[in-house]
Amino acid sequence: MKVLIVEDEDLAVKKLQRALVALDAELEIAGITDSIQATVDWLRTNAEPDLIFMDVELADGQSFEIFNRIEVKSPVIFVTSYDEFALKAFKVNSVDYLLKPIQKEELEAALQKYKKFGFANTATPNMESFLLDLQAKLRPKEYRARFLVKQAQKLISIEVKDIAYFYSDNRINFFKTHDNRRYVVDYLMEELEEMLDPKRFFRVSRALFVSAESIVKIEDFLGGRLVLQLKPALEKEALVSREKVSDFKVWMGK
Repeated sequence: MKVLIVEDEDLAVKKLQRALVALDAELEIAGITDSIQATVDWLRTNAEPDLIFMDVELADGQSFEIFNRIEVKSPVIFVTSYDEFALKAFKVNSVDYLLKPIQKEELEAALQKYKKFGFANTATPNMESFLLDLQAKLRPKEYRARFLVKQAQKLISIEVKDIAYFYSDNRINFFKTHDNRRYVVDYLMEELEEMLDPKRFFRVSRALFVSAESIVKIEDFLGGRLVLQLKPALEKEALVSREKVSDFKVWMGK
């Protein structure tokens, strides 16, 4: 399957490329364009790709203008931070609509949807079906606001905003509050990943989620990793795994 990526942010291009290749080893990136005009020129001079990933907002305008300048027969998966463009996106050959930051599971689902329905170059997906999917996707996801934990013989409620980080130790999961109180949390790390707002917490390794407020210092470490100094202090090294370093830096810069 040959894919064209239309995106004007270098980091977004690299992340999408890595994610696509990881999901489908036979997928080929046929081209990358970063503007309306560059995309139009590419489509005029190259064979039609099997699928296009297209950011809505490009440096020289909205990518919908591409469809006004040239007939685009390839199916499109739109990628954007702005859900206000959703309905407009589905007036063209849209397979799906992904909101940034793209989640691996959603990207995989979009590819599977494309493969399952076998969109031909001239096919127009069922609008009603896609709009139902879109409504579900654009519905704001609710994250945990508090956790109920045991303290002696009673249960107490801890607000998520008061939690500095979550970590595993000897197969038991804990969290520490900003004022250095520690509690056992009765959820797997994978379950916590679904519950925690990714804007507030980042999973730096299999055993540690951190909040930006808990990070005092960041230093380089062996093997391309980073080591964090946290407040309150963690009893063991707080390492950012090598495969997480790039995304972690982006997250910290937001």
